[in-house]
Amino acid sequence: MTSEELKLNVEKALDEIRPFLKNDGGDISLIAIEDDKLVKVQLEGACVGCSVNQMTLKSGVEMTIKKYAPQIEKVINIE
Repeated sequence: MTSEELKLNVEKALDEIRPFLKNDGGDISLIAIEDDKLVKVQLEGACVGCSVNQMTLKSGVEMTIKKYAPQIEKVINIE
């Protein structure tokens, strides 16, 4: 998979997650993909400072991204 395909797959994963975040007044943006293994995202709106956002990031976002792009090892939130 090329870096471009990887980015498209990560964006597809974020598009799948986005409606759930928007229901709670939040959103998510892709900031960067490093070494084709590390995804950096930024939680926005109501998701910033939310007490469950680390759980959301691990269980929802990371799991969904790995479904689309199995080579991704870690997803981190840039604040």
